[in-house]
Amino acid sequence: MFSRRTLLAGTALGAGALGLSACGGGSGSGSGEPLTTLKIMAPLLSETAPDPEGQLHKAIEEFVGMPLEITWVPNSSYGDRVTVTMASDNIPHIMVQTGKTAEFVQTATAGGYWDLTDILAEYPNLTPENPDVAHGASINGKTYGVFRLRDAMRASVILRKDWLAKVGLDEPVTTTDLEEIARAFTEEDPAGDGSTTYGLILPSWGGYGNNGPYDLWETWHGTANVWKEEGGTLSPAFLAPEFIEANISMKAIIDAGHTNADYATMDAATWNDPFVKGQGGIIADVSSRGKQLLSLFKEADPEGYGDKVTMVGNLKSPDGTLWALPTPGYAGYLAIPKSSVQTEEQLATVLGVMDKLSSEEGQRLLNNGIEGVNYEVEDGMSVPIESEEGSLVSSDVSAFAQIGTQSNGYLGLSSKPAGEAEAAMEEKRQATADSDLDSAVFNPGAAYVSDAYTQNGAILDQIVVDARLKFLAGQLDEAGLTSELQRWTDSGGQQVIDEMNELYQAGA
Repeated sequence: MFSRRTLLAGTALGAGALGLSACGGGSGSGSGEPLTTLKIMAPLLSETAPDPEGQLHKAIEEFVGMPLEITWVPNSSYGDRVTVTMASDNIPHIMVQTGKTAEFVQTATAGGYWDLTDILAEYPNLTPENPDVAHGASINGKTYGVFRLRDAMRASVILRKDWLAKVGLDEPVTTTDLEEIARAFTEEDPAGDGSTTYGLILPSWGGYGNNGPYDLWETWHGTANVWKEEGGTLSPAFLAPEFIEANISMKAIIDAGHTNADYATMDAATWNDPFVKGQGGIIADVSSRGKQLLSLFKEADPEGYGDKVTMVGNLKSPDGTLWALPTPGYAGYLAIPKSSVQTEEQLATVLGVMDKLSSEEGQRLLNNGIEGVNYEVEDGMSVPIESEEGSLVSSDVSAFAQIGTQSNGYLGLSSKPAGEAEAAMEEKRQATADSDLDSAVFNPGAAYVSDAYTQNGAILDQIVVDARLKFLAGQLDEAGLTSELQRWTDSGGQQVIDEMNELYQAGA
């Protein structure tokens, strides 16, 4: 769905272990000899791993001019497999790291991965397009891998378009507009059948700083993104008055009954259901959910589905100021272990291949496939070719996309929308994302990793999550919320603040 972040440093450990093939050291591994085969380890998100003799695998090898030996590991067990592999003598030349985990940070800063900070500028297709994303992806200002680009602006508000028409309201521009729409969707029979409805659909959300609906609401009301910078000093955003004010306004929506009563327990996996079933009419999430919902309505009503869903981007605050919440803009890295790539000559070979794969032709191979086999180009977009051969290549694309970086900007082809409604939504999504990015509130502390947070972050996170939920449920008043947030500071949070500021002010 979207990039997840933990509270203050982005620490999350993987679990499970099962590989599909052995890594092996291979030519050049553990020696200074030239690399003749490039070995890669990557997560597999689909059920079937690409055949190394398959058409796409061979096409990519021909393009980069080197045989590829890829270990595909089921995503559910990838974290454990990384740990086991890095402790073995069969380490690949390129290893996908799915996030800024504690293990990756510790290994990288201890010298286990190549520091690419002063090297990537030599490779035009590995030079980051967005400096804010690049800085946030760094570890204390150092680059230990090429980050995998993701959309930096995905926040959206998805609404029942037909309900808006029924209650006679326009799409929201401000949070005040959304509050009025939530009221109307609850009180004015938007379904037109006398059924019980409500406005805002909120699932249980066990996190802070991970682009959830509460984070969106807080940012739209002027709360900084995880960390607040003021006068050259960082402080947690939830300790600022804006955080309290935003949650007071959210509590008012809940107290008025303009959201689902089970917001504290509703499974996020069922988030679409009330929207499609005509029970609730507003979801604050990412834009891809809007396309999902449109598709669900299309299955039920292929003719009239276009009148069911509309979508806007970030909302302005009540005073008309736009603070847009971005994602981190990346999802992990392609990192190069020093134990398998030992010389600068070997490193140049690896980076040369990665640079090719991030060129326009390389990105199309990884993200689209083979033109004329599984897709054709229409109006500058890809259209699938329906055939057994095409299906095999398209299946492999879903795996190979995991070893693409696109840090220089996405150069592959977008899929051609299936219909007019889809095309209109995509055009609106892209225009909104582009304009919202100008008002993006990036996390000023994203690059920095506090040792104290790495050790105690899960406990500290839970204090904030529990305090917010108890306040929204009426179990804490404003003074109680403030007291609970202060408990974060007293329970080890102050050490996190001190360490973060030491790194930040040193310009690490």
